[in-house]
Amino acid sequence: MSSSSRGGHFGTWIDLLEFRATTQPKDVAYVFVQDGTTEVDRITYETLHARAVAIAAQLQARHDLGERALLLYPPGLDFIPAFLGCLYAGVLAVPAYPALRSQNLPRLEAIAAHSQASAVLTTSSLLDGPARRSPVMEGLNWIASDVPPATSGAWNRPALDGDSLAFLQYTSGSTGTPKGVMVSHGNLLHNQRVIEQAFEHNQETIVAGWLPMFHDMGLIGIVLQPLFLGRPCILMAPTDFVQQPLRWLQAISHYRVTTSGGPSFGYALCARKITPSEAANLDLRSWRLAFNGSEPVRADVLDSFCHRFGPAGFRREAFYPCYGLAEATLLVSGGAQQQPPVVLTARASALESGVVEPGEPGRALVGCGHARLGDVIEIVDPESRTRCPPGRIGEIWLRGPSVTQGYWQRLRETEETFAARLRPEPEGETFLRTGDLGFVQDGELFVTGRLKDIIIIRGRNHYPHDIEATVQSSHLALRPDCGVAVAVDIDGEERLVVLQEVEREHVSRIDRQDVIGRIRQALTSHHDVAAHAIVLLKPGGILRTSSGKVQRRACATAFLEGRLAEIPPEVTAS
Repeated sequence: MSSSSRGGHFGTWIDLLEFRATTQPKDVAYVFVQDGTTEVDRITYETLHARAVAIAAQLQARHDLGERALLLYPPGLDFIPAFLGCLYAGVLAVPAYPALRSQNLPRLEAIAAHSQASAVLTTSSLLDGPARRSPVMEGLNWIASDVPPATSGAWNRPALDGDSLAFLQYTSGSTGTPKGVMVSHGNLLHNQRVIEQAFEHNQETIVAGWLPMFHDMGLIGIVLQPLFLGRPCILMAPTDFVQQPLRWLQAISHYRVTTSGGPSFGYALCARKITPSEAANLDLRSWRLAFNGSEPVRADVLDSFCHRFGPAGFRREAFYPCYGLAEATLLVSGGAQQQPPVVLTARASALESGVVEPGEPGRALVGCGHARLGDVIEIVDPESRTRCPPGRIGEIWLRGPSVTQGYWQRLRETEETFAARLRPEPEGETFLRTGDLGFVQDGELFVTGRLKDIIIIRGRNHYPHDIEATVQSSHLALRPDCGVAVAVDIDGEERLVVLQEVEREHVSRIDRQDVIGRIRQALTSHHDVAAHAIVLLKPGGILRTSSGKVQRRACATAFLEGRLAEIPPEVTAS
């Protein structure tokens, strides 16, 4: 495939889409399906360009270059022309979860306020939803992009280049301090080239996916990569997959998909929920690359998936473990395509001390390949900020064209995260501090954990402080600042566990069922997450350091070992 057909020589996404609309006008760009194979919508490059231009003209009529627009869309294809329309207008798109219930509004309101959005792009079906009635958002310019505007204005091509910001990707789970990653056109185009090279995409590539489009992997890895390549993409709703994982594999089988993937939990769900008889009706021989990222890649999940779907033509060599994060646009590293995943068994006791010692009994670590096209990985001692020697675990630092421009309106966090320097090199290159821990062996990156206590459930990041605040506000019997939310490994999957102290005066008369029920309801409403276990503790039951800091990892270990000061089950309401 030539560089011109890939779009590698273009400076912005406007150039790229215009090229597609001119050279491939009638080619189908995107197909949206239900039930795995039932088509409900499709769009060509010509139509995609026309709709993007129309949306851009609407935006330019009322908004200046660089203003922000929230994108609130249900699953479907309407999100895509809206996102591209923002690029065409020079307005920064802010993809976000469309709060369908008022309980889910706080995070959306925080993003709207922090980004200082002036417009909202959505569908006519969501135009009168709870977000429209929010005091934070009711005064914004609401546009239903799925209906033609009353008047059609002219589109004026904005003066943009590779350094111009393309959109803001909000990654923080915090409702109080959301962080919008500033992604430029250059970042986006470079990372698309990285993905193309790493995945060895070509003129036969067909991509499919179920991840939400406001998710960085869903947007950049599944929606934009096919557009970059000029190849078709099959999309489906996340809920369709979660309700019946078989639908994802049916779409791959039906459309002869070559590239698809998602977080590890998706593969685990397929292996658990799809029966051998259902798998026997699939043909997965076309699936050349099954990328696995966004959360820790598990060797046992790879094994169980291969065992279940090998008879359907899935090959272990198709698995493609990779590593990335929004602050580096998306993809950071990946291995060699059509090679089995690299698995290293390291002694668990040594890993806890930051040392890599291959051997049994141990923990199976899956390699995530290497960086490409000018992106550089360093393993650094997070305290001394010096390079770690071979065999030592450190923080993963990055530099290169895929590293984004920082956090929107957060200068201090941008300086701390995006402008780190190795010692003793005060004038040396700046690096992105990922907050992730890992090591490199024989050129292969292995990710071992996280510096911070981010909880990843089904590919989504949850911040413990947010969950803990939600829990403690759900019932008066719960002690403020005396709880922890932790992720524990249950049957090969990270699961949420909530440990919470009860006020002393409530210990002898608490209605456990009522309190736990309220906690579960609050977690579902505010975070869309379910807890594996909720443990109510006596006052002082949370483990802390001598200075009073909560020890989350120690609490998780105590839970697994049954050493917590739990309120006895026989204590019930009087």
